[in-house]
Amino acid sequence: MPSILLTEQILESLNEHFKLLQHEVCFMLQRGEHKKRNELLQFLTAIATKSEYLSVREVDLGQNVRSPITFRLEANGTNTGISFSGIPSGHEFNSLILAILHAGGVDPKLDESVTRLIKEIKSTLNFEIFVSLSCTNCPDVVQTFNKFAILNKNITVETIDGGLFQDTAEAMDIQGVPSVYLDGNLFAGGRVEISKVLDKLRVLENLSNLQNVEKIQRQDVAVIGGGPAGVSAAIYLARKGFRVVLIAEIMGGQVRDTMGIENLISVPRTTGSELTQDLKRHLADYEVLIKEHAVVTNIKQGEIKVLTLADGDSIEAKTVIVATGAKWRELGIPGEKENIGRGVAFCPHCDGPYYKNKKIAVVGGGNSGVEAALDLSLIVNHVTILEFQTQLKADDILIERVKKAKNISYKANVECQQILSKANKVNSITYRDRASGLVDFLDIEGVFIQIGLIPNTEFISELIKLNEYGEIIVDSNGQTSQPGIFACGDVTTDKYKQIVIAMGGGAMVSLAVAEYLTAAKVA
Repeated sequence: MPSILLTEQILESLNEHFKLLQHEVCFMLQRGEHKKRNELLQFLTAIATKSEYLSVREVDLGQNVRSPITFRLEANGTNTGISFSGIPSGHEFNSLILAILHAGGVDPKLDESVTRLIKEIKSTLNFEIFVSLSCTNCPDVVQTFNKFAILNKNITVETIDGGLFQDTAEAMDIQGVPSVYLDGNLFAGGRVEISKVLDKLRVLENLSNLQNVEKIQRQDVAVIGGGPAGVSAAIYLARKGFRVVLIAEIMGGQVRDTMGIENLISVPRTTGSELTQDLKRHLADYEVLIKEHAVVTNIKQGEIKVLTLADGDSIEAKTVIVATGAKWRELGIPGEKENIGRGVAFCPHCDGPYYKNKKIAVVGGGNSGVEAALDLSLIVNHVTILEFQTQLKADDILIERVKKAKNISYKANVECQQILSKANKVNSITYRDRASGLVDFLDIEGVFIQIGLIPNTEFISELIKLNEYGEIIVDSNGQTSQPGIFACGDVTTDKYKQIVIAMGGGAMVSLAVAEYLTAAKVA
């Protein structure tokens, strides 16, 4: 009997995926009573029917199990260390399917240096990851930690649906996802960057000096960045037969945070999560060496460029394309950094569910801010948009929707001054009316900051010329101030920051790099 959460089409698509299974995987479901347990049992049973290698057992998992809607994966009768509390549907459905495949013998395909680091861990590490099923960032974190558990029996990972365990989330003051806890203590929260997680693990296990066993062959091109611009450049160059390495902190870049995309020509509608997967699939068709969860900290200029990574490894390349995109711009006011994850948020899709029926503010009246306010208005009690300019800057069609919304108001020509909190929770924001100079308070329980982006150029700021906004100055071919170093996408002075423009920029600069390599004949 199909689960109400799984259509026949979804179930049929699992047939092909599960052909890759090499040994038995069992869903070990905790016994007990819970209003969602029967739904979960149907969900797991429906999945298990799609392969002879899959089964469901109702058992007693022991004293430390969270709930009757907790289940873990066993492979050939052995605990994999992976468990879920809740029904992993929505964005976490892929996390479950990948966990099944990896538990069933499919290669997790982590970067070789990451794999080596995880296998070196000797301590027992018990991770809990609180997620929202509407969060587009959470699956990347869950899937990576699950791979850690597959690689090392000392690591366990429990993925917890915060929506079903709201009392627990409130008791732990969780107001943002993903929130990763290690042995009951906050390990990483908010916008969890796997590269930073790896740094913490290196320190925790004293593995900071772990080096690559096998040096990477010198590449023709090193592309830094895994967003639309970087992937486009890598594909174009690979198609021309060049040796290409793509180095990315996370695949998809800022695209992953975009909920609805309707202006990518020929694709009427998609989401950031879907587009990221499409980029990965397209890239997989070519011989591109991918180093994900890696951060470039320095580039040594010369005929052969030497890129130093945060983990101490280095890569040599004849040319470099910087496509590192941008990150959320912060307000820079008191109370902002101190309350990130405790009332200050940047991703409305990820953290919005934690503000159900609450009063919140959105700072920023451009398209991003107004779209965030509209999305959040479906969840929260009331949204107040705070805009620095004298009027909202969003497209007219969005402003009209704001004016029609019954639970959205806005204040223009105001300057945010401080975010206040009580008992580790945001309770108000102060702002100054720029016309009158008067300062006022707005009682709120959350602040979503949507004031644009800042380019990721810190690692290269002393090597190439930047403009006053920190963007890389490029010519019409994407050439920077340094020979052999090119740039494209949102990290550059290109005026319009759009996905389709970034893709075109990646294609354009790749052609320029191909000409440069051919003309230079670098050894």
